[in-house]
Amino acid sequence: MTKPRTELMVDRLRDLQASSPDVEASAIVSVDGLTIASALPSNVEEDRVSAMSAAMISLGERISSELGRGNLDQVYIRGNSGFVILMSVGEEAVLTVLAREQAKLGLLFLDMRRAVEDLMILI
Repeated sequence: MTKPRTELMVDRLRDLQASSPDVEASAIVSVDGLTIASALPSNVEEDRVSAMSAAMISLGERISSELGRGNLDQVYIRGNSGFVILMSVGEEAVLTVLAREQAKLGLLFLDMRRAVEDLMILI
């Protein structure tokens, strides 16, 4: 019996967290701001993460285009307690990752790109 698509996406998010110790949480959200799949801790509001992720990726795409920077690759936000990194998953979804302050960003970006490739098959 095969797993539903959403479960496969959640499994891939959990794999990302297991292979990248700096990843604290992750989610896949639609560009409309709806949660598709998530591996977020219980203290994080899924709806807020989804809405903010969709807004940020949309704004990032617009800025990148308007300022002649080409297609958007990623958006990242750095706070004193860590990072929020957003990466497009095709045209209709966004991978959002919450990472620790000491995250090695080069490795994290590589892991995220691999996850995006796998997720694009499922979306």
